[in-house]
Amino acid sequence: MLIILQPDLVQGDAQFKSIANFLDHLPAVTYRVHEVKGQQQTLTEIYLLGDTKAIDKEQVAALPGVERVIRISDEYRILGRHKDDQRQTGFDYNGVHFGQSNLHVFAGLCAVDNPTNVETMMKALHAHGQRCTRMGAYKPRTNPYSFQGHGQSCLHYVFELAGKYDIKVIAMEITHESHIEEINFALEETGNPTGVMLQVGTRNTQNFELLKAIGRQSRFPVLLKRGFGITLNESLNAAEYLATEGNSNVIFCLRGMKTSGGNPHRNMVDFAHVPVVKRLTRMPVCIDPSHSVGNRESDPSGLLDVVNATAQGVIAGANMVLVDFHPHPEEALVDGPQALLLEELPKFLEDVQLCHETYQKRKEIYKQT
Repeated sequence: MLIILQPDLVQGDAQFKSIANFLDHLPAVTYRVHEVKGQQQTLTEIYLLGDTKAIDKEQVAALPGVERVIRISDEYRILGRHKDDQRQTGFDYNGVHFGQSNLHVFAGLCAVDNPTNVETMMKALHAHGQRCTRMGAYKPRTNPYSFQGHGQSCLHYVFELAGKYDIKVIAMEITHESHIEEINFALEETGNPTGVMLQVGTRNTQNFELLKAIGRQSRFPVLLKRGFGITLNESLNAAEYLATEGNSNVIFCLRGMKTSGGNPHRNMVDFAHVPVVKRLTRMPVCIDPSHSVGNRESDPSGLLDVVNATAQGVIAGANMVLVDFHPHPEEALVDGPQALLLEELPKFLEDVQLCHETYQKRKEIYKQT
């Protein structure tokens, strides 16, 4: 059972204490409090755990300070929709709104290589009105001898350049709890010129201790990639690990499934699950066409496979696109062969916008009676 309190009623208020006192006397029931901070207001949700079937829903709903009560399923208790469209979806971070209705492009370097390429990339993004990027400092690799990322040593100049070009959010994968502190420290040292979205890579989707550590911090939102060899349900439960620790500012990323059935692409593109995730949860949904496709091959018309895959996801309602670009792909330390070129950026952004507008028009068609 989920209790949603009236807006801006938080722990410490007299009405909250009265509700807590009522819940403390329920047999075989415990509860967990979760605050959802939006741009305009804070919503407090109370999740009841245990034997809740015998609880009188109407009695709880009548308590002073309670807005409404929802009976919820066992899975995705915090991030799930539970057939209630009134619950807040998405979140605001560093002046940028992430929700299930809008769209952001995170174009950038899969792996940071040097300050020159970072600045060239960010300058191009700024010139085209973009406020977000991807910059990989920590790179988990299948081969232990492959480049693992510059790590902490590149953070200061990445953040400073982001501030210089008004980049508000950087998606940056982390692989260890200590990386959170390194990012925190580097941001403070540089005067907090930008924001960071912590990215959980596909190899760490079921690294539950890492998920708990990331969930315990509330400063940074999280981009969780689907596990490449597990079910959608298992990956969504991984996102729930983050939320149960307190951080529900989570975006779910589809990045393709590891199977030979996807050949000649790197992975089987799974963007048909965009509307499924939006139906089951309140999370915005990201697509990663670069790592789904993994090449720069094109069809007879000249459209790249990665561009077509992007269109598939955006027309299905994706809210974020994570895509590799590089000023000089031949110099890239990671995934250069699949990176798009800077001269392709304007057309890519125009294409994405066209697809997003098409998605909006598709919705209007089906709203007509």
